[in-house]
This record gives sequence, C-alpha cells and structure tokens, in this order.
Amino acid sequence: MHYPEPISKLIDSFMKLPGIGPKTAVRLAFFVLEMREDDVLDFGRALVNAKRNLIYCSNCFHITDRDPCMICDDSSRDRTTICVVHDSKDVIAMEKMKDFRGLYHVLHGSISPIEGIGPEDIKIAELLKRLADDTIQEIILATDPNIEGEATAMYIARLLKPTGIKVTRIAHGLPVGGDLEYADEVTLSKAMEGRREI
Repeated sequence: MHYPEPISKLIDSFMKLPGIGPKTAVRLAFFVLEMREDDVLDFGRALVNAKRNLIYCSNCFHITDRDPCMICDDSSRDRTTICVVHDSKDVIAMEKMKDFRGLYHVLHGSISPIEGIGPEDIKIAELLKRLADDTIQEIILATDPNIEGEATAMYIARLLKPTGIKVTRIAHGLPVGGDLEYADEVTLSKAMEGRREI
C-alpha cells in the first residue's frame, strides 16, 4: 500500500527498531498520528535528549548522564568485587535484585566469531586495566548463558587465571539461550547465590 511520504518515513523509522516488523510499524505510525501534538513533541525531545545527553562511564562503561556513574561513585559499594556483564540493561537487571553491592564492568558485546566480534571488539582490555588496582579480589562473570556468553566467560576466565584473582561464573538458574534483561529478580538472585569458580 502506498502511504504519503511523511507516514512512509515514520513507518521506516519504526522498522529500524528491534522486534518491530512492518505491521507493528504501521500500527505505531498511525498511533503517533492520533497523539496530541505536545505529546509527540515531548516524545521526540526525549529521543534526542537520550541520544545527546547519555555517555558511558569511563570506569565501568555503564550508560550514564554523569562520569563516573552513580554506581562507581558510590563509596558504600564493595570495591573488591566486579560483576562483568554484556550490556547496561544487564546492570539494571542486577540492580533490581538488590543483593549485589559490588561494582560492574560492561563489555558492550560478546565474543562471536560468526558475527566477526573478537575479544578486541569488546571492553576486555579495559577490564584488565581495572585489575591493576590490588583491591579486586573477585570477578563474577555474568554474561548471558548462551554460546557467545559462555565463550566470552571462558575467554576472560583463562586470561585472569594467572592473576590469582578469584573468578566465578553465575549459576545456571537462568535458561540457556536466555538474556539477563528478561530474567526476574528471584532467578537472578538464585543465579548469583549459586555462582562457582571457573
């Protein structure tokens, strides 16, 4: 079906989002047309502000509006433990659990030879730099329990073995092939309790 150009562009923009197919994009575009103009302007401003005003923490690489982020800046956090995760959504999922009081390190990806993503393409070198601080006693590998997450965890564990730092992996309370961001707090809590050294 042929739509006027402004609607076609809006539909195309929605289809760039993950999980949005043509039918959903059309439905969203027509929903936007029904919104009040003030609400549409607020929505547009929110998109632009998020893109312009968010940065990555120079320490842990979590998304933030200030550097260092609130977690790294919190002196009450346990500075002897770093939990390594795939992305910022995983930090938010872990924080909802309210059981972990250590620090984080966001890799921004997983090793995936099929997709051409190697160790140099994610924040592993930055993690190793953080270990120059002698206070770190444990690294918890909380990458996703899928092939890429497991490969990334094993690679990091092998790198850290010679350092003498305790390296643990969260338990498999999470379904294989699942993502941390979709897990509930109880499942995440059990996974943290059952972590093991690798």
